[in-house]
Amino acid sequence: MNNSTSSTGVYANGNDNKKFKGDRPPCSPSRVLHLRKIPSDVTEAEVISLGLPFGKVTNLLMLKGKSQAFLEMASEEAAVTMVNYYTPVTPHLRSQPVFIQYSNHRELKTDNLPNQARAQAALQAVSAVQSGNLALPGAPTNEGTVLPGQSPVLRIIIENLFYPVTLEVLHQIFSKFGTVLKIITFTKNNQFQALLQYADPLNAHYAKMALDGQNIYNACCTLRIDFSKLTSLNVKYNNDKSRDFTRLDLPTGDGQPSLEPPMAAAFGAPGIISSPYAGAAGFAPAIGFPQATGLSVPAGLGPGALGPLTITSSAVTGRMAIPGTSGIPGNSVLLVTNLNPDLITPHGLFILFGVYGDVHRVKIMFNKKENALVQMADANQAQLAMNHLSGQRLYGKVLRATLSKHQAVQLPREGQEDQGLTKDFSNSPLHRFKKPGSKNFQNIFPPSATLHLSNIPPSVTVDDLKNLFTEAGCSVKAFKFFQKDRKMALIQLGSVEEAIQALIELHNHDLGENHHLRVSFSKSTI
Repeated sequence: MNNSTSSTGVYANGNDNKKFKGDRPPCSPSRVLHLRKIPSDVTEAEVISLGLPFGKVTNLLMLKGKSQAFLEMASEEAAVTMVNYYTPVTPHLRSQPVFIQYSNHRELKTDNLPNQARAQAALQAVSAVQSGNLALPGAPTNEGTVLPGQSPVLRIIIENLFYPVTLEVLHQIFSKFGTVLKIITFTKNNQFQALLQYADPLNAHYAKMALDGQNIYNACCTLRIDFSKLTSLNVKYNNDKSRDFTRLDLPTGDGQPSLEPPMAAAFGAPGIISSPYAGAAGFAPAIGFPQATGLSVPAGLGPGALGPLTITSSAVTGRMAIPGTSGIPGNSVLLVTNLNPDLITPHGLFILFGVYGDVHRVKIMFNKKENALVQMADANQAQLAMNHLSGQRLYGKVLRATLSKHQAVQLPREGQEDQGLTKDFSNSPLHRFKKPGSKNFQNIFPPSATLHLSNIPPSVTVDDLKNLFTEAGCSVKAFKFFQKDRKMALIQLGSVEEAIQALIELHNHDLGENHHLRVSFSKSTI
């Protein structure tokens, strides 16, 4: 398209603005997506959030008068992944279904359009976050690598506290955006406040973007959210005022008895939300935005109440489902599709998904080997693995992960033909999250081209490690031992896909001297 677009010119020469007749032939794939039936009050950030899980969003044009928008992804592949994901699972914005299809345009040229400032600001905010988990050049690799203002700890103030808000309620709402490690609640200046620590600053950013200023209940209990100056919380007791979800061994201290009667009253409050997510459709694929940015308002609720931030019965009774104990609401089994059937193995899926939780069982489908079921230790870990791995490339194909309708992976019966496609890993020594409070909880990062290597014996040289990765088919771009600790190193490979494949192949590789290499994704760059 030429640059002389009028404010309507972006779609004037395509047929995107024709009345849609349902039988219109689908366009061929394009990295520009056309969204229809968008609610009139939706924000730029909410529209962008639909695309984020699948890759970088490079441009946005909102046509509020027509209830339409155009979203441009960085690559056609990301757009295809997004359309494929949302075809069976209609996305919702503010509880209204939104329809997505390829646009006739190959790119969006919006440079001289009026009213683009807000879209550009929203895009810049998002791309700052997306690069926000990369290290600043020259920063020490073990700390201070996140951009300023990007603490994984949020400070939450709740205004208009007409109904009690418990630690459970906060955990439930904020878990939609990633793994919550710790929460401390307290009252200061007559205001109910909380500090909440995520595993990753990126999750904190998304939660702040989506939830700041929202009401938990109708017209009350408004969330005001900032980044805390603290980068880590120290929780001494697990009770109804504070909790460390990575340590089930903490004493309860002299916590007050659980808030059951007032909780029960709160749950009778008008506008409390009780429609739990309907299966997989309720979960967003990647970064952890709930489908509707989680902020849709079901019919009959006042404006601004948090829609699908459902409060389940476990929270009503004041009992929090804690990771590792039975009965976390939600499903711990993932359906993984679009795998490369020639190269994928149960062990490969076990190692890859094991970066985000403890994998108990894996089943590659006997009749359709590009599909597999992966059973994690709990629903939190399943959500985390899905958030980080869906949309990543593995062996040349874009992997997709959604929640399965199965509650568990069945092992084959005696004598049943299985070709070794189902494996039980529940007693594997390679689980990363068995120990409560393990450092691994704090080192969960999205897949990246830079890998963190550890447990390297003293005799192994730079060249030994470079050769190991080259032989595995990777191109090594950079390598660096940690100055303080030669048992650890960073290695930068040619692409994220190479790094994912190298992690599968080389995690637990025997380096001799009784040392097995440990491989993780790094948040640093070299």
